Order: sequence, then C-alpha cells, then structure tokens
Amino acid sequence: MVLIPMLLSLTVHEWAHAWSAYRLGDDTASMQGRLTLNPIAHIDPIGTLILPLLGIPFGWAKPVPVMPTRFRRTVSMNTGMLITAAAGPLANVVLAVASALALGIVAHNSPEVLWKPVGIAALLRMLISINVTLAIFNMIPVPPLDGSRVVDGLIPYGWRSHWDSIVRLSPVLLIVVMVFGSAIIIGPSNYVMGLLDRVIISMI
Repeated sequence: MVLIPMLLSLTVHEWAHAWSAYRLGDDTASMQGRLTLNPIAHIDPIGTLILPLLGIPFGWAKPVPVMPTRFRRTVSMNTGMLITAAAGPLANVVLAVASALALGIVAHNSPEVLWKPVGIAALLRMLISINVTLAIFNMIPVPPLDGSRVVDGLIPYGWRSHWDSIVRLSPVLLIVVMVFGSAIIIGPSNYVMGLLDRVIISMI
C-alpha cells in the first residue's frame, strides 16, 4: 500500500527533473539512463525501498544529475536550475490531482470504495497523500531540497550574500527539517488534501 505509490511518485519526480533538463539542452541525465519512467533507474535502497517497506509514507530517490553549463545559450544557468528544480514538485502536484480525479471517478461509480482499507481507492488515496507531501516538503528552501534551487534562481542580487550565509548553514538546517519536517508541512498538506477531498466529493 505504500511501496507501489512511493515508487511511482519518486520515479515521476526524478523523471520530471531529467525531462526538464533535457528540454533545456542538458542531456546528462539522459546519457546516464535517468530520462525514464522505469523505477529501477531511480531507486535508492534506503529511501525508495526500505522506508516504504517499513510502512513509512516518505522517501527519496537517487538525485538526477543536472549540469547547468550544458543548458542552451538562450537559458541562463539560474533560470535553468530553477525550472529543473521546480519540475519535480510540480510533477508530484500533477500526479496528486490526477489521482484525486481518478478517485472521484471510481467513487462516482462505487461510493462504498472510499471506506475500504484496501483496494484501488486506498492506493489512490495513498498516491494523493504521498505526492502532496513530497511536493510541499521538497519546496522547503533548504539545500539540497528543490525549494533551495528555486529560491536561488529568484533571489535578487542584493540579497545574494544573505542567501549564501543561509546556504552555509544548510547541514544544520537540513537536520532541523528532517526532525521537524512533519510539523512544518502538516498545515499546508492538510489544506491541500482538503481541497482535493472537495474535488473528489463533488464528483460523487
């Protein structure tokens, strides 16, 4: 119930990074076999397999390599990194919405499936939950999370020195995020999940 949705969610996330980089001219991920929806190419033994098998609805995959120097000349390195970073969480948002729509269609035909602890509806609910969580968590602006690269591409030049000071503290900040991450994202996650629940209910 956790492993399959997690594998799919992490695979789509990393594929989106690779695809966006490829579209911008960087074929590094493609050359390394990462421009694929085959989950085997993206598996991290601990983050992709062990945690989900322990029933933990959170994990990670092998990071997709991106070389900003290989972007097309019409794309600045900062803009390219922003786009490739944002592509992963955006893909999770798309997958969460698609799962909610699919669940709404299933529930429209068989409303009783919403209360079953196993089955297609339960898998779709897990997909929604995992993708919402991954999207919000990865947008926290702490290196090496995707949100830090988005901020790095948006930060005004005058604030660059302040941002660099924060980046230097990233090991400590990452530990804080890992310890208190659930408390940080529970509010936004519940809000988004509530919106998607309304979509599902409206389709019944």
